[in-house]
Amino acid sequence: MFEKMDTNQRVILAIVLSLGVFLIYDYFFMPKNEKNTKLSEKNTTIEKSAPTAKQSTNKASMEKEKVQENLSNSSEFDKTLVKVESKHFTMFIDKIGRIKQIILKDKRFVTESGEHIKLFDDKKLPKPLEIRFSDESLNSEAFKTPYISDKTSINIDNTPVSIKLTQKLSSTTVNKEIKIYPDGHYDLKVKLSSDKKYFISPGFRPNVRVDGYTFHGVLIKEADDTITMIDDGDAKGTESFRKAKIAAAEDRYYTTFLYDLKNGLDVIVSKDEEENPILFVEGKKEFDINGYVGPKDYKILNSINPELTSVIEYGFFTFIAKPMFKILLAIYNAVGNWGWAIVILTILIRIVLFPLTFKGMVSMQKLKELSPKIKELQQKYKGDPQKLNAHMMQLYKKHGANPMGGCLPLLLQIPVFFAIYRVLLNAIELKGAEWILWIKDLSAMDPYFILPILMGATMFIHQKITPTTITDPMQQKIFQYLPIVFTFFFITFPAGLTLYWFVNNILSIIQQLIVNKAFENRKVVKKEA
Repeated sequence: MFEKMDTNQRVILAIVLSLGVFLIYDYFFMPKNEKNTKLSEKNTTIEKSAPTAKQSTNKASMEKEKVQENLSNSSEFDKTLVKVESKHFTMFIDKIGRIKQIILKDKRFVTESGEHIKLFDDKKLPKPLEIRFSDESLNSEAFKTPYISDKTSINIDNTPVSIKLTQKLSSTTVNKEIKIYPDGHYDLKVKLSSDKKYFISPGFRPNVRVDGYTFHGVLIKEADDTITMIDDGDAKGTESFRKAKIAAAEDRYYTTFLYDLKNGLDVIVSKDEEENPILFVEGKKEFDINGYVGPKDYKILNSINPELTSVIEYGFFTFIAKPMFKILLAIYNAVGNWGWAIVILTILIRIVLFPLTFKGMVSMQKLKELSPKIKELQQKYKGDPQKLNAHMMQLYKKHGANPMGGCLPLLLQIPVFFAIYRVLLNAIELKGAEWILWIKDLSAMDPYFILPILMGATMFIHQKITPTTITDPMQQKIFQYLPIVFTFFFITFPAGLTLYWFVNNILSIIQQLIVNKAFENRKVVKKEA
């Protein structure tokens, strides 16, 4: 079959099949939700470090330290010490001075059953602001000694509110002062009465939605602005990052992180028994640090500090995806609806790529016109591939046709597709965003499968009106079934992404009809002449 295909056909088939493989991978290799996964009753271990200023290496390790989870998770120490209420969230701080839970209160942050989203799995450790000492006996004591708070309940309106937590241990006193802001970020001051080595964690990542489409794990923005990401299940053990700016644990839409954009943090990445990465930051006797817990909302993070938007991950084509999201956001600010913003963005992308796609369509038309002559050459020089190629090149040159002209524009559009794919998958702004009638959430699949069916239908129509030089029956069948295959995979995709593809298909149909009409008119002119 493939021997009968020319270069143009092979490249186009490879592009289409590559997209198909990409979609198949996302669909079939989606990991199972780990919400109900139970932690082993064995003690969690962390390695200890003792890096000094004289050491030439930047690596830090943590001493093996047993933390009895049954103590830290017992009903006594799991009780709420401080309840923090704001317009957007409710925060619970437990008796060991950790952020036990965050409940998001905005209308868009609800589960399928209508309940407000809780960010953390109660069984997953560590919790945000959890401190672990290198000294084994001191650490064991810390997990058995409750904190005392100067407040038990606070309400945040438009200004931040501070709370002071104190834990009196036998050899040191731990003071935590947390200044919590209405948008979910906080300033933390830790002060110990004596110099004890300890590590503090931003917590295990939020466990709201586990899927195979997006990143789940930890993200570290290093001192040189390099982004290092470690997926769940891929943690190798203790890794260290000196002077890192951000240490974030995140799922698709939500994150918890500590940051110091000025002085940096000494970050240690450990792992749990399922090889999921666990973040810790090495503390000091007097330690000032900043943190955030909540949705990866671009506006919120950008308002705190533009550099914090680095925790929104777009994959390999981030350099395209980030500007694209900013354009999408600007369109939304103008029109006030995310669905129509996607439609307008799709139109703008098509306008920018129009010269390329138009050139590709013209090239395909020329190749279609030449297909009878190409077939004659293939029959004439069937046993002599060198002569066949030489005569085909002469034919292409004579008629101004480029055998690669139809597929190069497609190749150049692939990065754009993957970038918009990642933008629409990772944009929490689409969560709970309505479009028209039945689309109540652009981040979720179309409940009635209308958009995927329309997408498949328009893909089929575009395929029918697009000129092709493929004559082999097997090749034709492969292309004929692609709209059905793509419809099947898009059924589970977010409505926002399906909307993009559907609108893109409509624009492709319009553009193809214009090109087809132009060539028909050209034929008429030639006949009359």
